[in-house]
Amino acid sequence: MRSEDGVGHPSRFLVHRVRYERGSCVVAASTDIMRNGVCFMAFLLARKIRMTQQYDGDAAVPVTVLAVDPCVVTQVRTAERDTYIAVQLGTGTRRALSKPMAGHVRDLGKFRTLREFRMDPKTPRADVRKADGSAWAVGDRIDASALQPGDLVAVSGISKGKGFQGVMRRHHFHAQDATHGTKDQHRMPGSIGGGGRAGGRVTKGMRMAGRMGGDRVTVQGLRVVSVDAERGEVMLCGAVPGARGALLEVRTWGGSWSS
Repeated sequence: MRSEDGVGHPSRFLVHRVRYERGSCVVAASTDIMRNGVCFMAFLLARKIRMTQQYDGDAAVPVTVLAVDPCVVTQVRTAERDTYIAVQLGTGTRRALSKPMAGHVRDLGKFRTLREFRMDPKTPRADVRKADGSAWAVGDRIDASALQPGDLVAVSGISKGKGFQGVMRRHHFHAQDATHGTKDQHRMPGSIGGGGRAGGRVTKGMRMAGRMGGDRVTVQGLRVVSVDAERGEVMLCGAVPGARGALLEVRTWGGSWSS
């Protein structure tokens, strides 16, 4: 598990199921679920709407409401042709496309966003299958009905940007003593090395102040509370990364933690 600055220092305030990534769109966890006797992976693109709560008996359960616009399969990658297995989805609309993009999507639509969902290479699978066992094809549509209440999902998105932050907020340093002669140093990082350490240089990966947030974050093991296919809404138990309106990648999660 990595901290938000990407130096690999674990934080005691991060829960185990949150993983910080950089430049990767692959969740290295088993993403297979069984439905109707078929082992498959469900995935879709959604946007974060708001957080609210629902009552499960006498207990209030925090949930996140996601809006799922219809997604269209724009490309299917195979191991024989592309050396890996993936499905590319397009969602949203825009006024105009560049000529390369227009040639790629052809007459499927003017999509604002394209995202690719790769299959876990550790999973022994020959190809990508739907819930009914048939293979995905270009032009297929995916909506909120791809998920069912009770499914476990992994959600990936861009976390909220926090700007330039100090070491107390960014790395959870404790403050200096507030008494016994401490002056103007209460939130300072303290020594960063030098002298005889590392030959007088600052060690690589030293935790210091800097930009915080705006990283790709994956949250695993969120349970689907309810699905409203007519309204295109999915409710997940718990919080997801990003601000309101943020684009999220939702994929089923088979129950094994990623490293």
